[in-house]
Amino acid sequence: MYRSSALVLLCVLAIIPPARAAEREKIPGLEYTRQADVIYGRKHGVALTMDVLFPTKQNGAAIIYAVSSGFNSHHQWIEGTRFARNMSMLLDREYTVFLVVHGSTPKFTIRENYADIRRSIRFIRYNAKSYGIDPNRIGMSGASAGGVISLMMAAAAQEGNPKARDPIDRESTRLQAVACFYPASDLINFQKEGENVLKIAAANRHLGSYQFRDHDPKTNSYKLITDTKRIQQLLADNSPITHVSAGDTPTLIVHGEKDRLVPLLQASKMVDALKAVGVESELVVAKGKGHSWRDQ
Repeated sequence: MYRSSALVLLCVLAIIPPARAAEREKIPGLEYTRQADVIYGRKHGVALTMDVLFPTKQNGAAIIYAVSSGFNSHHQWIEGTRFARNMSMLLDREYTVFLVVHGSTPKFTIRENYADIRRSIRFIRYNAKSYGIDPNRIGMSGASAGGVISLMMAAAAQEGNPKARDPIDRESTRLQAVACFYPASDLINFQKEGENVLKIAAANRHLGSYQFRDHDPKTNSYKLITDTKRIQQLLADNSPITHVSAGDTPTLIVHGEKDRLVPLLQASKMVDALKAVGVESELVVAKGKGHSWRDQ
């Protein structure tokens, strides 16, 4: 009897949301508070974390920001006040902001990044009440790689598994809105038709994001996939544009007119594909701007 009761207690403790008002810390020089290093999941024995930024007054809506550049993602990027200041436009409008860190390249591939972010959406939705948000008012944003992730979450939403042992996995990943910056959408036809993303990824030191591996249960090891046709299929499977369908999340994309890293065509193709199936979408072109507004 004691053992079963203890087991139940441990299970309950495992799903209690970690965010409580007493644990929030004031951000120096700003009106917002932060809940740092919230664990939204675990994999390979390590924790997946995010920081939550709370406005002084909440409007009930949430914005998930994918902390990702070249599919690198690091908690130190969001420490201190700089990132919080960058989010001030949202926080001043009373949105609660979730800064989500995912597994970083070259250790983890793009499809593992997607899995991490899906887990974060489910976690946030499951714990919505404790964060003071409406589970049906969750949007997402990100820039560059974070934009790719945002588009994938919009186009390839997954319903929860009602039979999952973990109650978090019973939640949907469906978002209510996405607004992102200079993302790729088609990894098969990247800078031009018929030329995939691998060349530009290698030049920009994140080829590891696309070095897909199969797990061999006999040897309990991972084997690099080298078959060209299979790699092309995996690139297609991990391209947001492949998954566009009616009922997808309304999407806004902002993209630089002179982006030399991720062509403007990547954004325009995605918006055209969404519009073709009746999804509300819009492209805003930043005149004269390059990628992340730095390479003009």
